[in-house]
Amino acid sequence: MKMALVSLTTLFFIACLATFAYASDPSPLQDFCVAVKDADAAVFVNGKVCKNPDMVVAENFFFPGLNKSGNTSNPVGSRVTPVNVNQIPGLNTLGISAVRIDYAPNGLNPPHTHPRATEILVVMEGTLYVGFVTSNPANPALKNKLFTKYLYPGDVFVFPEGLIHFQFNVGKTNAVAFAALSSQNPGVITIANTVFGSDPPINPAVLTKAFQVKKNVIDYLQAQFWWNID
Repeated sequence: MKMALVSLTTLFFIACLATFAYASDPSPLQDFCVAVKDADAAVFVNGKVCKNPDMVVAENFFFPGLNKSGNTSNPVGSRVTPVNVNQIPGLNTLGISAVRIDYAPNGLNPPHTHPRATEILVVMEGTLYVGFVTSNPANPALKNKLFTKYLYPGDVFVFPEGLIHFQFNVGKTNAVAFAALSSQNPGVITIANTVFGSDPPINPAVLTKAFQVKKNVIDYLQAQFWWNID
């Protein structure tokens, strides 16, 4: 089982590298541009400042540990282990990143978006109910369309860039998925956290009007502790 898991993961990421040859991030103008830590950079750019190529080492392109399960002991029952430019500085300008997602039984990766990336996800263990919702239709009489699918080990699903999507473990055992994203830093906007957990909070009058509910409902939601799982 473990050998099959490793083989499938390897094939998946090879396919992802080919898929994201035309990624959403700008193409590099050199072989590589290993990122300098933000605290050490004298200027800010769209991406990261490059490390002197003469100082680059193999460790700048390496990250260990995606074989290890994430801790899902939180209210939503999932954990995302990211591998982006903040973990591998050598990803700077290469337009790709990856994540491992662990789900407890009934665990949820809550509705969220990646503002800068398309995501391609493969299920390694368990059964996931996944989906995404389209942007507002041109015809105001129509509703946003929901696309959903039940995924099993070996199944692959794509979430288009910027669209709200989710994954829910509907099985009775733990589930594991890996995903590749078409940006070195795809970003995450978790809808509930953003709307109800911002600092400072959004004026309840705005949310009461937007969601067409009473203020006590908004007060309750804003009083919750909203978890970030990555």
